[in-house]
Amino acid sequence: MLLELKQLGKSFGEQEILKDVNASVERGDRIGIIGANGTGKTTLLRILYGERQPDEGEAAFGSGVTCGYLEQNAQLDPALDVYGTMRLAFAPALQAMQQLETLQKQLAAAPQDAALQQAIDHCHAVIDAMDAYQMDTQIKKVLNGMGFPADTWQKPAGVLSGGEQTRLRLARLLLERPDLLILDEPTNHLDIDTMEWLENYLKTYRGAVLVVSHDRYFLDAVCTQIWELRGKSIHTYRGNYSAYLPQRQAADERQQKLHDAAVEKAAKLQDYIDRNLVRASTTKMAQSRRKQLEKLEIVDAPEPEAWNLHFRFAYDIEPYDELVILKDLTVRIGERALIDKLTYTVHRGDKLVIAGPNGAGKSTLLQVLDGKRRPSGGMVRLGSGAKPGVFTQQQARRAGRVIDAIWNQYPRFTELEVRSHLARFGYRGEEVFKDCAQLSGGELARLRFAELALERPNLMFLDEPTNHLDIYMRESLTEALAAYTGTLVLVTHDRYLMQALGCPILYLEDGKATFYTDFAALKNRDTAAPGPAAAPAEPKKQGYGKEQRRRRAEVRARLKAVETEIEELGAHIVELENEINDPEVLRDHLLLRDKCDELDDTRFHQQELFDEWERLAQEQEELEADEA
Repeated sequence: MLLELKQLGKSFGEQEILKDVNASVERGDRIGIIGANGTGKTTLLRILYGERQPDEGEAAFGSGVTCGYLEQNAQLDPALDVYGTMRLAFAPALQAMQQLETLQKQLAAAPQDAALQQAIDHCHAVIDAMDAYQMDTQIKKVLNGMGFPADTWQKPAGVLSGGEQTRLRLARLLLERPDLLILDEPTNHLDIDTMEWLENYLKTYRGAVLVVSHDRYFLDAVCTQIWELRGKSIHTYRGNYSAYLPQRQAADERQQKLHDAAVEKAAKLQDYIDRNLVRASTTKMAQSRRKQLEKLEIVDAPEPEAWNLHFRFAYDIEPYDELVILKDLTVRIGERALIDKLTYTVHRGDKLVIAGPNGAGKSTLLQVLDGKRRPSGGMVRLGSGAKPGVFTQQQARRAGRVIDAIWNQYPRFTELEVRSHLARFGYRGEEVFKDCAQLSGGELARLRFAELALERPNLMFLDEPTNHLDIYMRESLTEALAAYTGTLVLVTHDRYLMQALGCPILYLEDGKATFYTDFAALKNRDTAAPGPAAAPAEPKKQGYGKEQRRRRAEVRARLKAVETEIEELGAHIVELENEINDPEVLRDHLLLRDKCDELDDTRFHQQELFDEWERLAQEQEELEADEA
């Protein structure tokens, strides 16, 4: 046994976080720790690693067991480069190598010295245990697997981003190969390829792994046991996360039945006592029942799942079919092309995932699509009737209370309406009066989703929406996004979310955009040829009837509207051309640039309408031919 928890307890002031925690870790275990935010997962890990002391009980490690801990916000030596940071994992072996050279020289002068020979043997044992003669091979293997190509190895750790530093700390920890590997949210900041590499590495890890994670796909792939932190204690389940769900449901049902049966028995005993205690003939029997009632232990009911949230996203305005139009879109950062001449149309009701390695330009592309950043070339346009809603990866801090964030935007709501709405997103009781400045990343994300639900957008742009959320909120959000009938464009690394949406994936890598039909196609991209998402099958041709007459009327009406809009745009183009030639506009370079951009946009839109007019005219001819 590597580790045993005995009656572990921890409090902060009057707030009890952990109570009577009992569990054990054996060599080879792959244990996933789950629980709602704030239930004490990180506190538990810090106790295990010795950073905090429990108030009660103990965490007892086996003799000689080594432990490595990846915490969320640790620091690296900023002066060391990437490769030098990795060499720190072999510090004992490197020190042994230096000692070995000195000891061998001393032994040559005194070959009969048994103490020197013993010291040399110890150095060899340290070096062999860490396989240090293969140090460079090991370092390069792990660095490549964790997404650090050779041209980054000389970079100082101080210039790396937060995500890169997390990956580097994890890479070094993997090389240290402790008996018990304790990881806190290891998949944060990892792209899909790196997550898959890490999963494969952990599956074959020689020691035990204890990991806090909200990534369901990761928990399913790696874990053979789940520890659920609920009610201040740990409930253990065999298998991965998917196996845990039915076990937990069955356990809760059993506990509820035991509770209901005990409550029912107590009620019957109390009823008998109330009816018979005052009657002389039955007083003794009533007193006997009272003793039974006093000894009766009522099993606690399962704790209510405060994190089991039910919310939906809806919209009011039905937009035009072609909702996000990209034509020859090019996005560059400096001299580096992220996207080159991408042409694509997101239709009404479509869902599109944007994925790719870190730094591929996913968030930048999303900012171009939602209008926060101008493209380097080509055009992006939202279709008529689009009402977008945006979720950014990092939510801005705001003033006021949680309830004010909603009430200030919707002052006609009653307090009950505001609180009922916030409750759907996990803000219950006094939590609605929390200061927004004190909210965690996950709490800020939930508040933004509460706002989005009230905005009722028909087009949502979401940048890493599941970051910072606990596993239960991720489940609820995944269900809500899968049920959303509007149009969805999102950047995510969440593989379970991609799988649940079952939609096309735009994968960005090395300046190239590749389309995959769904997550399964992306996962098998090394063995299957990628391509654009398959077009829906053409409906079978049927006889001309009510549906065809309705469609012909729609086409006729749309043709007339398109012709009118083309004429209006033509007049606006002439007006813009005249303004551009105005001497005052020519002298104001900023105004001239804006006018030229507006002219380009207008011409682009007019050409789209011409193309649409041609398609509609052809469809009208076909409908008339079918009727004839």
